[in-house]
Amino acid sequence: MTQAEIKLCSLLLQEHFGEIVEKIGVHLIRTGSQPLRVIAHDTGTSLDQVKKALCVLIQHNLVTYQVHKRGVVEYEAQCNRVLRMLRYPRYIYTAKTLYSDTGELIVEELLLNGKMTMSAVVKKVADRLTETMEDGKTMDYAEVSNTFVRLVDTHFVQRCPLVPATENSDTGPPPPAPTLVVSEKDMYLVPKLSLIGKGKRRRSSDEDATGEPKAKRPKQITDNKEPIPDDGIYWQANLDRFHQHFRDQAIVSAVANRMDQTSSEIVRTMLRMSEVTTPSGAPFTQPLSSNEIFRSLPVGYNISKQVLDQYLTLLADDPLEFVGKSGDSGGGMYVINLHKALGSLATATLESVVQERFGSRCARIFRLVLQKKHLEQKQVEDFAMIPAKEAKDMLYKMLSENFISLQIGCL
Repeated sequence: MTQAEIKLCSLLLQEHFGEIVEKIGVHLIRTGSQPLRVIAHDTGTSLDQVKKALCVLIQHNLVTYQVHKRGVVEYEAQCNRVLRMLRYPRYIYTAKTLYSDTGELIVEELLLNGKMTMSAVVKKVADRLTETMEDGKTMDYAEVSNTFVRLVDTHFVQRCPLVPATENSDTGPPPPAPTLVVSEKDMYLVPKLSLIGKGKRRRSSDEDATGEPKAKRPKQITDNKEPIPDDGIYWQANLDRFHQHFRDQAIVSAVANRMDQTSSEIVRTMLRMSEVTTPSGAPFTQPLSSNEIFRSLPVGYNISKQVLDQYLTLLADDPLEFVGKSGDSGGGMYVINLHKALGSLATATLESVVQERFGSRCARIFRLVLQKKHLEQKQVEDFAMIPAKEAKDMLYKMLSENFISLQIGCL
């Protein structure tokens, strides 16, 4: 990592978790994976404080651990995950846009706490929503629970890995560190919970003034309750899924700018149909038939099947190749070429940066080099129709800023 990135990680950790966690986190970022006692020795921190700091970092997925053959446990910082903390407001706003205030608070609680049980999230969110309502109105647990299930169904929230049952049942000595696993089929499986109740408002200081200590009353209440039904099943925000959503939105906007709103709505429908079935790193979406796309268009979107087929053909024939045709069954099978779309978006961004910094003529040269891969200076002058002196100056500007590179051929 660069020094600027390390400094940014340091500021983020200090702002969110305090100085001790920041010291341990930055030490791991600088040195790589290290065992517990080495971390304590190198940072001059007590073993107990290092353990607590590592617990906080592991809770928020900012540090991972690995058991080596000799039984030594080493801890390693996840730098990219620390930098993603900058995007927390955008994740929360996205949840609000898709699932209203309830979805916003669910994602916010998960990001603030790292990992939580579903029952704890539902109760906390219901209480927070109840406090914002008018007197006499409360938020039902069932309503919050339904939103939580929708977030899981669309993979914005996922299960955390657990210690397998076989590891807990062993009678031998415990391992140096637990091995956490989660199966693909269970990652988005919501336990059946009957959460009955409504959100509660915080009591004022006058209502709280009683003879018995405050710490005593909650303990008496929890002692009388049954065990939590989903105890041990923890959930976390799936940040990769949010990034996938941002990617899809960028593709839809690009299609709208290039063609029209109807084309972008068709592409949006295709992306929505395959958002759960297509892995985030896949080059293509799952093939979708024209009939399936027609049935999945938003209600009230008045276009006929014939018009849809014309739009799909137009999208498939477009030089950018955002949409491709993969078969003829079901009225025609279509996919979205995700890698091609992202490449085109990245190219357009680069061209706009070059045009902003060096002008339209430099952008024309840059676009030519992108298309042709390799060009001699004389070819640049001829293809771009720019005088030799100007072309030479522009090439030197972009070369000095590392936008293009010089390759010397062998005779």
